Amino acid sequence: MAATPTQHPFTPTAHRHQPLPWPTAWPHPTTGVLTDIDDTLTKDGAIEPEALDALHRLRAAGVPVIAITGRPSGWGEAFALSWPVNEIVAENGSLRLYENKGLLHKEYFQPEATRAHNHARLQAVLHAIEAQVPGAVRAQDSLGRETDIAIDHSEFTRLSARSIAEVVRLMRAGGLTATVSSIHINGWLGEHNKWTGAQWAVRRCLGTDLSQTLDNWVYVGDSTNDQLMFQHLPVSVGVANIRRFQAELTHWPRYICPSERGKGFAEVANAVLDNLGVSARAALT
Repeated sequence: MAATPTQHPFTPTAHRHQPLPWPTAWPHPTTGVLTDIDDTLTKDGAIEPEALDALHRLRAAGVPVIAITGRPSGWGEAFALSWPVNEIVAENGSLRLYENKGLLHKEYFQPEATRAHNHARLQAVLHAIEAQVPGAVRAQDSLGRETDIAIDHSEFTRLSARSIAEVVRLMRAGGLTATVSSIHINGWLGEHNKWTGAQWAVRRCLGTDLSQTLDNWVYVGDSTNDQLMFQHLPVSVGVANIRRFQAELTHWPRYICPSERGKGFAEVANAVLDNLGVSARAALT
């Protein structure tokens, strides 16, 4: 089932300046969490124990969590079934993965005919990049991708900043949207992105309009491809490792938490739970 893009009459919040100091008490009545996955919940590709524990505590407290990632459908399917999250939005807003009564469900943003039409064009751009940019290779999770392409720059292969910029240029010259995450350069065809994917998921999963409840959500991310979410969400947090991208950031998160990756996400969860009057230690009891 394909989604219909929606327009929302509001002005994005532009976090263009350095983040505020991490608050001693969370000042926001947060009732929902949106989060990136790679290097936000994970380290070296595996979810950190602190992050998984935090997800369980948020679930126990009734706080919805929706993960939004550039990772592929095939990668996210197992986690949609095993992690305590409401949904995983994969391939930068292209599809929703969620569990219901022990079964995996999937919904696409674009209709099947559009996805089929885009596939050949995406593969042509992918082959051109691999042929023209020395050292550029497709991400190892590419077999699980349905609606985008990805070039590895920091997961198993290292690309220079100049090579990354050239990959982005070739993607955009081919008509693709291109973003750079902490590990991959992603390219796709269509109007979807992390922000539209977040709106879609909140509407379909919870029956609410994210644009009307922005102050009740926090987004947690770690890299330049999270900037659209930082721009739109008045309450946003970067885990501490986002500072490696400070030279490339145009839109900053509102805060940067003290710790990196999954430990940082746990700090956000603790702040949210404390604000709701839920002891971080007692949330599972």
